[in-house]
Amino acid sequence: MQNPSEQSSCLVLENFIGGKFVPCRTHIDSYDPSVGEVYCRVPDSGAPEVEAAVAAAKEAFPGWSARSPEQRAQVLNKLADLLDANVEEFAQAESRDQGKTLTFARTVDIPRSAYNFRFFASSLLHHTNDCSQMDHMGCLHYTIRCPVGVAGLISPWNLPLYLLTWKIAPAIAAGNTVVAKPSEMTSVTAWMMCKLMQQAGVPPGVVNIVFGTGPKAGDALVGHPDVPLVSFTGSTATAQCITERSAPYCKKLSLELGGKNPAIIFADADLDRCIETTVRSSFSNQGEFCLCTSRIYVEGSIYSEFLERFVAAAKKWKTGAPSDPGNDNGALISKEHLEKVRSFVALAKSEGGTVHCGEGVDQLHLPERNAKGYFMPATVISGISDSSRVMQEEIFGPVTCVSPFDSEEEAVSKGNGVRYGLAATVWSQDVGKVHRMARKIQAGLVWTNCWLVRDLNLPFGGMKNSGVGREGGKDSYHFFTEVKTVTVKY
Repeated sequence: MQNPSEQSSCLVLENFIGGKFVPCRTHIDSYDPSVGEVYCRVPDSGAPEVEAAVAAAKEAFPGWSARSPEQRAQVLNKLADLLDANVEEFAQAESRDQGKTLTFARTVDIPRSAYNFRFFASSLLHHTNDCSQMDHMGCLHYTIRCPVGVAGLISPWNLPLYLLTWKIAPAIAAGNTVVAKPSEMTSVTAWMMCKLMQQAGVPPGVVNIVFGTGPKAGDALVGHPDVPLVSFTGSTATAQCITERSAPYCKKLSLELGGKNPAIIFADADLDRCIETTVRSSFSNQGEFCLCTSRIYVEGSIYSEFLERFVAAAKKWKTGAPSDPGNDNGALISKEHLEKVRSFVALAKSEGGTVHCGEGVDQLHLPERNAKGYFMPATVISGISDSSRVMQEEIFGPVTCVSPFDSEEEAVSKGNGVRYGLAATVWSQDVGKVHRMARKIQAGLVWTNCWLVRDLNLPFGGMKNSGVGREGGKDSYHFFTEVKTVTVKY
């Protein structure tokens, strides 16, 4: 496979509809965030392209849904094998397209994308249905699960192929066909994956990918009457638009939204392990990760020690050219996003907060080629009120705020004091305290003494404004199917 990152001319992407690449009349510029220059041109699709993709998916649905789970699993496993065989090309493209480090793309994004196909190919084979006997009525009841039809899938720019495959894999494993819309800012690896579809044995129309913006392509997809199900990962504001747009059609929705995730650190925590992990949980992937820690609450008796050691560790978190294996972070996704993240730091300073390291404090030494890229060093802030926008709103960048607490009750109150409820981490060696906190914290995922340890069989999703629904082995299967109860009189 030709590596897009090695092409000298501007790459022009095409939609993938009915098993064929289809050119688009108009395009959007997509930038390489590490140099601040146009990298490729992405189709600016709208209703006509979505209509064609939905028609292709509808046509493919009867044949694909009639295949046995084992036959569908074979195709998913082949797709996984092909991604594994091309991991370097995909990693290079993902790094250049999104700004993340090549190391992160190579070790996290692309391997997980392949594993998503492999995981759902396997889990599909192990679901069971319910059965109930009513001997006194001479009846047997049982359930069956049927694919829903055409699934509309909208994925974000922070983990482009990783989160796109997290949706495509369970959707087609369950027998649905799909029309997917990746973010217009990070479309290249999705387009590259389309080149593998025929080789993997994916029938034409089973996977269709339409590129474009949310207001045009996304709106046409979620408002299409022949798309009964929508899975979306992205901002809470966009999810509100999707909910309103799809409401007249009573669509099934799975919405994985933002987070303002707390870390709650008690005095008896293992500080060495805690600090090492919390630096990673705060700044990984430039902080552009829905599960990143952006609020750190530390018990008062160790607050000063923690802050000093945490700032020292954050200063060692290196930001620079994504291709340099010595760097931990690359560039933020866009100039506009960098300015937004910087504005939160400026707001914190205007409110009397202290910026201990990072933005405005530490100088970045970038190679000349990357001088116009969208880079920002790991930034640690203290002295911010819980009511500040800096503590309440999702920043989605390499910024975290540290604040003290005095009691378990106060820690719970602070942890729950935002509109989001996606994830939290709790650090303590007191087993009883860990379980109490896990129960009281309003979050869909609570990690204790660790971060980002995932079992894909278990539910993933958030509470409050962090989303609706859950995804994972059984949960994704239930979302991408409809249950039917059958009663047989004997």
